[in-house]
Amino acid sequence: MNKLELQKTANEIRKGIVTAVHSAKAGHPGGSLSATEIFTYLYFEEMNVDPKDPKKADRDRFVLSKGHTAPGLYSALAQRGYFPVEDLKTLRKIGSHLQGHPCMQHTPGIDMSSGSLGQGISAAVGMALSAKISGDSYRTYTLLGDGEIQEGQVWEAAMFAGAKKLDNLVVIVDNNGLQIDGPVAEVNTPYPIDKKFEAFNFHVINVEDGNDFDQLKAAFDEAKATKGMPTAIIAKTVKGKGVSYMEGQVGWHGKAPNDEEYAIAMAELEKAGEALCQK
Repeated sequence: MNKLELQKTANEIRKGIVTAVHSAKAGHPGGSLSATEIFTYLYFEEMNVDPKDPKKADRDRFVLSKGHTAPGLYSALAQRGYFPVEDLKTLRKIGSHLQGHPCMQHTPGIDMSSGSLGQGISAAVGMALSAKISGDSYRTYTLLGDGEIQEGQVWEAAMFAGAKKLDNLVVIVDNNGLQIDGPVAEVNTPYPIDKKFEAFNFHVINVEDGNDFDQLKAAFDEAKATKGMPTAIIAKTVKGKGVSYMEGQVGWHGKAPNDEEYAIAMAELEKAGEALCQK
């Protein structure tokens, strides 16, 4: 995909996020929207995956360690063809395969159930180690929140990944600066994030704008070229990106838009999509 196609896809994924959370009357739009370009780049450009064969042995693995941003992952999977986009309206409803957090038993394309913060990266490290032991070529990617990395288990996993030189592992931190209780720097500062991962023997790439596809491409290309150590991509993003009243607002961490707010958000995203079509 070229950059414009990726931007258009990201805009459609944002529509899916807002639609799913509005329909569920619950969920986490802020961090789903901040990571939209990351989801888009992974599933439409970076990863070796096949929606027609979700369990193929040599597929690249993805673990959403910040599992509460499942609406972002679900919307990306739907756009990629793993299941109908219409399914997004069933988020969190009884009988739906789209639970509030990812469930590998029920949703095509989910490699690991997640939601307990701090644990996803450990599963991803295990997958990367398994590939090394088995001589498999697949790569493993995991997305963490910047608030999530306050969890101690994250650093146990990082220590192990660095010690085992897992160069088939890419850890992405969605550094939107906000967590449920406020700015991460005030709640329990994780900064400097890059120096911490470097101390655990990671190759670290700082991305100044994690909502920019050119910068994401450069980072993922560099990660793929890095040998002998795992990579951490620290991506600065905007919480609630793409919906004006959600951008940079901590209150939209885990709240659904009402009907009026939904209409405003969808109108903005429609307008953004039209602007992309003019390019």
